[in-house]
Amino acid sequence: MDDTEARERILAAAEALYYERGYAAVGVDQVRTAAGVSLRRVYALFPSKNGIVEAVLRRKHDEWDDGLADAVRAAGDDRRARLLAVYAFLEQWFCTDGFRGCAFINAFGELGGTHPEVARIVRDHKASFQAYMAGLVTDAGASEQLAAQLSILAEGATTTAAISGDGRAAAQARAAAEVLIDAAIA
Repeated sequence: MDDTEARERILAAAEALYYERGYAAVGVDQVRTAAGVSLRRVYALFPSKNGIVEAVLRRKHDEWDDGLADAVRAAGDDRRARLLAVYAFLEQWFCTDGFRGCAFINAFGELGGTHPEVARIVRDHKASFQAYMAGLVTDAGASEQLAAQLSILAEGATTTAAISGDGRAAAQARAAAEVLIDAAIA
């Protein structure tokens, strides 16, 4: 197994374990066992657990960006539909087996106060989502204030769905988004 494959196995195992059990609860030994990689190899690729956590979050960021962009692209050229595609993307995600909320919010809640790099990665991810929403809103001819409102709806729906276990939070957020979009673009 080369370094690329070992790195992928470590990150996939760590991502699954962190999401299921929490960042603080999972040790490097558990990641090593789940990945089927020697502890020596893990530390050769990642000098610390923090390095693994940071790499997992960067990977999750790319996954989120790609999934969201695909959902919006699938909505076609209709600007309203592109904005609402965000909530369809959330609904699909909320209904997946093992949905446990936003990996970034989870990481921030567990580690943000003691790991400045984790806090920075989470803030950058959330700022990136805000900027993406601002681009969609600007394309739709509305003010950036709408982007902040739609982002807050998405974040709130994610937290609500994780805590309640009810994926309908996305549909409820979408209904509120429709009202805001229609008022802003009218």
